[in-house]
Amino acid sequence: MNAVTNDIALSDYGAALAAAERLFEEGRRAVAATVAPAGKPDSALMDRHQFALHGLAWQAAYVEALRQTLRWAEGLAGSCGLGATETAILRLGFAEYLAQLAGGIPMSQVEAVRPADLGIPPEAVARFLAEPVLARLSSPVGLEAARLALAEALVEGRYGALGLDDEALEATRAEFLRFTAAEVTPHAQGWHQRDELIPAELVGKLAEMGVFGLTIPEEYGGLGLGKVAMCLVSEALSGGYIGVGSLGTRSEIAAELIRLGGTEEQKARWLPRLASGETLPTAVFTEPNTGSDLGNLRTRAVLEGDVYRIYGAKTWITHGSRSDLMTLLVRTGAPGSGYKGLSMLLAEKPRGTEADPFPAPGMSGAEIPVLGYRGMKEYEIGFDGFEVPASSLLGGVEGQGFKQLMETFESARIQTAARALGVAQNAMELGIAYATSREQFGRAILHFPRVHAKLAWMAAETMMARQLSYFAARTKDSGQRCDMEAGMAKLLAARVAWSNADAALQIHGGNGYAIEYPISRVLCDARILSIFEGAAEIQAQVIARGLLGRVN
Repeated sequence: MNAVTNDIALSDYGAALAAAERLFEEGRRAVAATVAPAGKPDSALMDRHQFALHGLAWQAAYVEALRQTLRWAEGLAGSCGLGATETAILRLGFAEYLAQLAGGIPMSQVEAVRPADLGIPPEAVARFLAEPVLARLSSPVGLEAARLALAEALVEGRYGALGLDDEALEATRAEFLRFTAAEVTPHAQGWHQRDELIPAELVGKLAEMGVFGLTIPEEYGGLGLGKVAMCLVSEALSGGYIGVGSLGTRSEIAAELIRLGGTEEQKARWLPRLASGETLPTAVFTEPNTGSDLGNLRTRAVLEGDVYRIYGAKTWITHGSRSDLMTLLVRTGAPGSGYKGLSMLLAEKPRGTEADPFPAPGMSGAEIPVLGYRGMKEYEIGFDGFEVPASSLLGGVEGQGFKQLMETFESARIQTAARALGVAQNAMELGIAYATSREQFGRAILHFPRVHAKLAWMAAETMMARQLSYFAARTKDSGQRCDMEAGMAKLLAARVAWSNADAALQIHGGNGYAIEYPISRVLCDARILSIFEGAAEIQAQVIARGLLGRVN
């Protein structure tokens, strides 16, 4: 197929992408001139001009999403798989993101960043808008035709080909979608409403399917798969319930820490147990008054003979009670030693119960009630002399904790993007189901333009975020650094999950506000995604720093 629509060819989309890339370069140069006038980013200027700095990150994420969406379409066209559904997605995605690049990108519900905010000259914006393909892409007739075509496909369960071009990956995805439909979706609402832990029986089934060892090397009992496979599994499970999709995250983080930073003895001991699901880990990093400011982390580990004694407090510990192993970030250096004084401990603990969540000497804690993301529960934990063997120091050398943690953030953020995609897909499907069954004024509400337009945009933007996430995963699998790509994927996918959930609830009307309808749960679950594993603002900061580092 040579054309995506009757009047727009793939080469035209390439021209539109090139125009977007030129606009982005204008923004990068302008922001660099503001915050890095001497060639190196100035911290004080970056703080002062944070809005422009973060706007640049969003602009970069949009351009990369466009690039990967076009790459996806070109791949499908080459295999004769670019059909009407995919064509509509491409048309709607490009038209909307190009318009937002010129008119304003929503960084949040209350913040839209415009070219002028970045310091882009008006004439550069005018040149961008003068590109002939932009006018054709934004044709109201063409856009409405795309919305209608896509809405029709959605009703029939056609969301667009993923373009994986890998039978093994397709089979893996299909297997977990079937599992989710049978074992997760029917129970998710009940687990949420009763605020229950995900049943141990289900955890066992996931272990049998290899969820906890997806990316652990085969020599340690894992499946040895890549991050793309991890994305597909996480997305499929999260599409039923984000808590189930997140179970594997704990093992992913712990295994990555141990695989990259552990001693041979630590790898041999823990990786097989993590892979089999025998050991359930939890990440114990965050503190009440530090948040993302890990340089000021205060929980300390005091070495006494052959044990460390832990003192301090941690918070937002997911799955903290039912876990067996804590990847525990502590300060082994002197107060004020910053990042260099941090170390990571592999701290074993007994599993807790509802009556006694932390049955270990020197350790106490309590549950943090939350709106959503309930299947594993959140805890605050206090340490008062809790003992950890000195042999549990990750890598056997103090002062490496921050570096070790940073090495895992790329994978964690890709995995979070995948969970967001599952939530986004779930919200969209709930919106479609309601719109086709709910009748008003003698017809299904799907037929009203404001309804099918919402659904069509959900499908288009979800696919764009999906392709960006897969790109980050492929980059990671290739062994390349992908902190920016992973950050972009998480940044965009988290916003799409919230946007889809909000729009789907709106389609439900008053019923969406009733707790008996699953969309109310999905909305609560979606809200956390732009906060954990690095808040959206932190993601934008990381991305922008990377972008400025590439300025010539």
